[in-house]
Amino acid sequence: MADTYTPPVVGTGIKASIQRLGGHLAGMIMPNIGAFIAWGLITALFIPTGWVPNEMFAKLVGPIITTLLPILIGYTGGRMVHGQRGAVVGAVATIGVVVGADIPMFLGAMIIGPLAAFVLKYVDKFTEERTKAGFEMLVDNFTAGIVGGAMALLGAWGIGPIVRVVTTTAGDAVEWLITRDLLPIASVLIEPAKVLFLNNAVNHGVLGPLGVVQAKEAGKSILFMLESNPGPGLGLLLAYLFFGPRQLRPSTPAAIIIHFFGGIHEIYFPYVLMKPRLILATILGGAAGVFTFLITGAGLVATPSPGSIFAYLAVTPKGGWFGVILGILIAAGVSFLAAAVLLGFGRGEKPEETQDQPEAPAVVETADESATRTQGA
Repeated sequence: MADTYTPPVVGTGIKASIQRLGGHLAGMIMPNIGAFIAWGLITALFIPTGWVPNEMFAKLVGPIITTLLPILIGYTGGRMVHGQRGAVVGAVATIGVVVGADIPMFLGAMIIGPLAAFVLKYVDKFTEERTKAGFEMLVDNFTAGIVGGAMALLGAWGIGPIVRVVTTTAGDAVEWLITRDLLPIASVLIEPAKVLFLNNAVNHGVLGPLGVVQAKEAGKSILFMLESNPGPGLGLLLAYLFFGPRQLRPSTPAAIIIHFFGGIHEIYFPYVLMKPRLILATILGGAAGVFTFLITGAGLVATPSPGSIFAYLAVTPKGGWFGVILGILIAAGVSFLAAAVLLGFGRGEKPEETQDQPEAPAVVETADESATRTQGA
């Protein structure tokens, strides 16, 4: 399944291993991109700060991102390893990490889903030669149930606390950079944390409270813009639109609309996970945007929620639009150029209509045909 979204990887070096990892991540995320888009549309439309707020429909937002999407990822990862049985066990194991943490557990699902299927695969190898005829279904069902239940307990007990530690550490590191006036460097931590779906923890847990204190004193704060800048994600998606794998390009216009105009940044995270090296593009774009905000003295009066261009303009102080818009545009431009370079400007993507065309057979001229043509001349 991973090969559907990334080219086959050959070799055994570090680069090949990273490429294989990216392929497996893509294989878990990209088949479910439709579910991400559905969640993004519901969120952009119906949350209290959305286009058409609706209290009943907004109740869908939380369960989809905290439960449905991680389970889909765990299900898909398990299926990649051990077929349908692996998919079922992967989904059961994923529910353990879902209830073991209070943040979206996409990273946990990517770990526990394939791991549970891998364990079941070896359990099946052990039992298939030791199971008497007529007991196969009974043994298969019980082994799947035991492995799935055990892995769910492991997820709730082990992976959830680990992710909480990672979240706390990332927040402390970002706060350390802020207190030492190293804001552009903060993108080195913020952008990877965002892609791992820790964006809300970093923004609302660290940057938001610090920004409120700063805004009370100065009337605005740049801290509200460090994580919520839509520029880096916009540049990345535009690079995918022009230079990404051809089978993914049709999905990027909808993702751009949801991200930039709807403010749902999570929609571009799977595109980075598919090719992890592209995190460099978002880091460079984020740092360029923060540097622009610094030199222009830009700031917001509150956290833009959601992080769309419209929300940004709504919380921009009077007369401060130039620096805000410039920072977003520069972040998008730098991210686009860096991602385009990392994607090789699409050089590896052959035109669809010529990919499967066989080469024209060479014309072999016989001796008699050659002689006849020579005499005629």
